[in-house]
Amino acid sequence: MKVRFSPATFLIAIAVYLFYTGSVSEYDLITGSIVALIISLTVGHWLIENDAKFFSPRRWFYAVIYALRYFFIEETKTHIDVAKRVFTLKANPGIVRIPLEVENDYGKVLVANSITNTPGTVVVDISDDGKWLYVHWIDVSTLDEKEIKESVVAYFEDYAKKIFD
Repeated sequence: MKVRFSPATFLIAIAVYLFYTGSVSEYDLITGSIVALIISLTVGHWLIENDAKFFSPRRWFYAVIYALRYFFIEETKTHIDVAKRVFTLKANPGIVRIPLEVENDYGKVLVANSITNTPGTVVVDISDDGKWLYVHWIDVSTLDEKEIKESVVAYFEDYAKKIFD
């Protein structure tokens, strides 16, 4: 069994522990640290491949910018669009195939989850080679791969590359 302390895994585990307990009392800090240490030592090498990359300020900067823009701008725009479609009954749903250029598995997960969390789109499958996403889209307005990619995935993929590749 491979044992290696991962500071990144430790920080993530203790942050999640404290978030879910909703407390930063002495007891929770000690208990959280013990739990985070155990997690870090047993599965840290599987979760975080390179701790130095995890602590890169550039990555964190792009992650914060992505989160702010995604949750406050992109989500709002798509919620309004879907609400309009509900009231006007103007929808052209279908499943489209979109090429995926992100190489890192974490980046692929970020793109797929972002698409699924955005109203009007749901990732229904990822190809076995990880190069294609199959997305159910509420408004298939084009069948051109470049236009579909620009409409559905481009923003997410750009930031996934900056954060994870």
